[in-house]
Amino acid sequence: MSNDSVPKVLQVTRLELDLDATVWAFSRERRAEIDALFAELRREKPALFNGKVLLMHRYAIEGGVMRGSFLETDYASFVAWQRWGRPDAGIYDCFGAAAIQSADGAFLLGVMGNHTYNAGQIYFPCGTPDRDDIAEGGKVDFEFSVRRELREETGLEAESLEAEPGWSVVIDAELICAIKVLRSPLLADRLRTKIFETLARERQPELSDIRIARSTADFDPMMRDFVKTFLAHRFASH
Repeated sequence: MSNDSVPKVLQVTRLELDLDATVWAFSRERRAEIDALFAELRREKPALFNGKVLLMHRYAIEGGVMRGSFLETDYASFVAWQRWGRPDAGIYDCFGAAAIQSADGAFLLGVMGNHTYNAGQIYFPCGTPDRDDIAEGGKVDFEFSVRRELREETGLEAESLEAEPGWSVVIDAELICAIKVLRSPLLADRLRTKIFETLARERQPELSDIRIARSTADFDPMMRDFVKTFLAHRFASH
């Protein structure tokens, strides 16, 4: 695991990610504790589902390419690892995110609904990769994952947006987020309204609000650190 405590943003041209048969020892060794914790969490939020998720257990960035391998575990084990302070357990919380940028240069972020595990937190459309993101040959497809999360959370289709080449990879100790910038031809306020129109049609939307960030002055204490790291880097360089 990395000892680098300073978050950083790296640009890469592509991702080469795969899934292998590695078993997560943390999940096996602390099974009883994990199950007890998740049962308690489900009493608070019955919508929580203990499905399968993918966690990265090794990676390297070289020559503009990020290569990495994932293992499969259950969501309860992942949540327990987070709740217990992300102890050194041989894995990284690695996922893809869609940074939606409006025509006037702002970025749009979602506020997670009260029924979700991350209620109130503010970040880009994203999610822990799962079996749906596994492509042919055991490849883990972050392009697909980002498009799926974007559509599920906002109703926007990636095909209607212009994708910036490459990825911005935020590395903050055991958290690694590969961010794809997707530009809309709409101004920020109109784009926000368009997303709200989608949310209004859903019985229980994942997002409760949409925030607009035009500069670091728009940062909110509920914004995830990886979001603030990316946006501060982006605003400073543009």
